[in-house]
Amino acid sequence: MKNDKVLSLLGLATRAGDVVSGEFMVEKCVKSGKAQLVVVATDASENTRKSFTDMCSFYNVPIVFYSDRDSLGKCIGKEFRVSVAVRNEGFANGILKILKDSTQSTEVNK
Repeated sequence: MKNDKVLSLLGLATRAGDVVSGEFMVEKCVKSGKAQLVVVATDASENTRKSFTDMCSFYNVPIVFYSDRDSLGKCIGKEFRVSVAVRNEGFANGILKILKDSTQSTEVNK
């Protein structure tokens, strides 16, 4: 996880209590209008990617595909996680800004 700003920010947001993880909780967070950003691991299944992309598109929540399930889980202090939702707008915007400014290849749908 070599000095990864996005994962560090996710860890910080987690400690602030602004991150939910796991498919069910993320879906609940998006549908309740609390999610500001959804992060899905790049090694998620095609079905999971499509499901989250469609849901985020419908509820107008930005979604990014980033890192792998192990790193995503590790940065929030869990085993592995395929999806996390950020509830704090400041953290969400910070992550999106880092991704926009970086040359790391990621897909961002807004």
